[in-house]
Amino acid sequence: MVFAARDTQAGIDDRDLHPMLQAWQRGGPVSPVPHPPPSLGEKAALGEALFHSRLLSHDGSIACASCHSPEAGGGDGRPHSVGVGGAVGEINAPSVLNAALGLAQFWDGRAATLEEQVAGPIHEPHEMGSSWEEVLARLAADPPLRARFDRIYPHEGISPATVADAISHYERSLVPVDADFDRYLRGDERAISATAREGFARFKAFGCASCHQGVGVGGNMYQRFGVMGDYFADRGGVTEADLGRYRVTGRDEDRHVFKVPSLRNVALTAPYFHDGSAATLDEAIRVMARYQLGREIGEDDRRLIAAFLESLTGRVAPRATR
Repeated sequence: MVFAARDTQAGIDDRDLHPMLQAWQRGGPVSPVPHPPPSLGEKAALGEALFHSRLLSHDGSIACASCHSPEAGGGDGRPHSVGVGGAVGEINAPSVLNAALGLAQFWDGRAATLEEQVAGPIHEPHEMGSSWEEVLARLAADPPLRARFDRIYPHEGISPATVADAISHYERSLVPVDADFDRYLRGDERAISATAREGFARFKAFGCASCHQGVGVGGNMYQRFGVMGDYFADRGGVTEADLGRYRVTGRDEDRHVFKVPSLRNVALTAPYFHDGSAATLDEAIRVMARYQLGREIGEDDRRLIAAFLESLTGRVAPRATR
């Protein structure tokens, strides 16, 4: 594909650029989110019902949405989530928003797909504390849900595979669109403030985009937490959850390595990091600069970068009628 642009004495006239080239020139390592299909579809609508159903937990006290609320940034606002019986988990719940853009699921990437991820929380004692046998029996005892499964999955009905398939279809719809920054990338000069534009420039200049890039502004690679400093020695109290990918691979080089999170909608997902240790966006930027970039970033720089990150907040489609 060839893009044509007009040369002027001032350089290239942005108004004449093809929208895709214009977005690339403005965003560099960051790409706009494509618009998803307007309709959830039957499988995704069923998955939405399951995602918000407490039938999946052992004591009927929590749903997937209890820890991953799409209306609240995809998380629960806690450093560590609370599961069945008041059990406190060992890690900060990652946002479900934009999970479909990631290379894998969970902080340590132990699930390769959204479908594979579904079984984890159901069986985790500190989360839903249930089993497939228990979950399938409860769903089968709900006539409206059973009828929906029979209609959508006529050859399988209710099974681990169909439950996971429906929920993953719904989760793939949770990619917020129309963020101010995306509208800016597509040519709307007024979509973001001069402060946010300068924040993006510094985000790139400092090297943040080396890990946070692409459509998800992250989520597509693994990185060690503490490239330029020993975060865990400074924080203290190292736990099993701090081992990251090491718990999946057993390789020493994967110790303290985690999936780089997507920064889309990050302004809504405090507290931050796998341990929930950063209460504010400003604190998270400071910690990242120190331990990942090896530098102290001043208050003004952090304010500008935060303005850019706030422009990454997109719109989640309203819940379907069930």
